[in-house]
Amino acid sequence: MSERKMSHLDYTRKVLKEFKNPSNIGEIKNPDGYGRVGNPTCGDIMEVFLKVKNNKIVDIKAKTFGCVAAIATTSILTKLVKGKTIDKAMKITKDDIVKTLGDLPPIKYHCSILGIEALHKAIEDYKKKNR
Repeated sequence: MSERKMSHLDYTRKVLKEFKNPSNIGEIKNPDGYGRVGNPTCGDIMEVFLKVKNNKIVDIKAKTFGCVAAIATTSILTKLVKGKTIDKAMKITKDDIVKTLGDLPPIKYHCSILGIEALHKAIEDYKKKNR
């Protein structure tokens, strides 16, 4: 049985646009919250850095080592989260990310989950530091 290779045709224009020109990439020195997750199966690694003021995410940066979908979902995640309260950010789901991107190949849905997991770890880190 031959394995079908993914091509750029399997991604929406929005996914390719985010991949080619991702937003909020980099890191924040001395972040208020930091989260890192990795998926050993696919090799994707995501880091999220937060700056929080008055319980609101005023800045978010991310570093992603991964495929087209991993980079695009991380970029969208940062756009969806920036300016939101911690509570609202925690309610963002993989479905929100996929919907904003216009869809993802089903085999790439795990990438959107990784971004959410990294965000949640960063928020947990922030809450730990501010108890």
